[in-house]
Amino acid sequence: MAGGWTRDGAVSEQIEASIEDELARMKARRAPQGESRTHCAECDEPIPEPRREAIPGVKLCVDCASDRDTRAEPHGGINRRGSKDSQLK
Repeated sequence: MAGGWTRDGAVSEQIEASIEDELARMKARRAPQGESRTHCAECDEPIPEPRREAIPGVKLCVDCASDRDTRAEPHGGINRRGSKDSQLK
């Protein structure tokens, strides 16, 4: 059921498009490449051998990598609803 001036299914199409955009953004992130470091680039703690083998080109230890992953990373979103308020800003 659509609301307002939208046709049936428009809201779910917007949600699916937002999910596809986010997945594409995540896939576009560069994976580590090259030689793995033996010590973390941020805290200089040793990186365990199993981690270096599992992730080629790893530069961070598990703690620093999880800290970096949990930080909020701002990225431009798209307002697919096109509300009047968002167009005025």
